[in-house]
Amino acid sequence: MHRLSRLLASQPCRRNFAPALWVPLSATLSAASSRALASKDGPSTPLPDADPQVAAARSFLSTLSPAIIPRSLCTLTFSRSSGPGGQNVNKISSKATLRLPLSSLLLLLPSLLHVPLRSSSYLAPASGDLVISSDASRKQADNVENCYRKLYQLVEGVGRDVVPGETSVEQREKVVRLQKAEAVGRRKMKEFQGKKKAARRGGVRGDD
Repeated sequence: MHRLSRLLASQPCRRNFAPALWVPLSATLSAASSRALASKDGPSTPLPDADPQVAAARSFLSTLSPAIIPRSLCTLTFSRSSGPGGQNVNKISSKATLRLPLSSLLLLLPSLLHVPLRSSSYLAPASGDLVISSDASRKQADNVENCYRKLYQLVEGVGRDVVPGETSVEQREKVVRLQKAEAVGRRKMKEFQGKKKAARRGGVRGDD
């Protein structure tokens, strides 16, 4: 009798726990349904053209010229060159070295270009300066201009690498069409596979 009382007393606990077992399952199904519906609407991330940082960087690159970097920010030093020139190499300090504080340069550039410039091979970590040298010519003036040219090419190259090309209206429409066609193809494939499974199940029942 005592054992029966304990058994009956335990029954309500089982009934209380039973519904809780189904809550995570229903929540999971609901979340899965939400994700499935969201996936039909296409990607949720905006196109690169919609990013204001990208737009600012693209506008900057469209007007970029060597004059955008004031030469007054740079410091030039000269030393004896190790390049071509015969005996003249050891007599004239034709090698030019340009130094520019990266912090001063970044004030002139869109924020999208900052990170790659901070990892540039031209950056001297100890001073925080960009250090660019040239001894390609026996003439000091030519090497100076080559340093400024390298600096401009550095900024331009970083900009071209990090800023995606502008997407035309036609390209966007083509992407949308391809995405829709891909979604239709996936649905048709699922329907086809479902019919094959149903046919196999029907065949097994027919043989029985």
